[in-house]
Formats: sequence, C-alpha cells, structure tokens
Amino acid sequence: DTSFFFALVAKRDPAHRQAVKAFAKLLRARCRVITTDYIVDETLTLTKARINARAALALLDRIERSEAINLEDIAPHRFDTAKAFFVKHADHGYSFTDCTSFVLMRELRMTQALTTDRHFIEAGFEALLPVA
Repeated sequence: DTSFFFALVAKRDPAHRQAVKAFAKLLRARCRVITTDYIVDETLTLTKARINARAALALLDRIERSEAINLEDIAPHRFDTAKAFFVKHADHGYSFTDCTSFVLMRELRMTQALTTDRHFIEAGFEALLPVA
C-alpha cells in the first residue's frame, strides 16, 4: 500500500522503522512484494508533494530495480471490478485506489498487506504494519 512505500522513504513517518524492518524481513525470506501501478502512482505523487521530487525519483528507481517487487497493472477487468466494489461500498471510507488493491489481493488470494491503513482490515485483510 502507499502507506508502506511512503513510510520506507519518509524518515519522520511514524511507521518508518516498522516499514524498513518489514521490508528487510521479507527480503531475507525471499518473499515477493506485489504492488500496482495505481499504488506506485499514488506513492510517487505523495512523496513528491511531502518530501521532494528527488525522493520520489529515488523511490521509483528502487521499486523498478528491486527483484523483490512485482508490479501489477490495474487492467480493464480489474478496474471494472474495483469500480463495482467502490460503488457497492460507497458508505465506507475506501479510496478507489484501495478498492483496486482489494480486487487484486482477492484475485491473487493474498491475505496480508504492507499497510498502516485500517481500511485493509475492514476489507478482511491482515495489516503487517501498525494501523493508524
């Protein structure tokens, strides 16, 4: 989730240490981190706005070079499913990007998320970082 990637680079973020530790643990275990083009977009935009362009570019380079990070596209079928989920759950605080993540996670049978966002717990997933 965006909260994880941003916490990796934002040293003042309350979840920074936990994000760094979690990522290191996953790397040691040779686990894969699956993310989406929507999450990368949201993360780079947030990083540029809250830190600076240099930090955003460094993060993009890190994501692209990492063999541990798989980047999935929110293709049209995923977009349509996310749209239906977003409409059905309009009474929740889910962002559309959250909904795209939920759809992908269900499609890939993922149960855990690198996130501090309580919406993932509300949607039935386990957050691997302390939830804000």
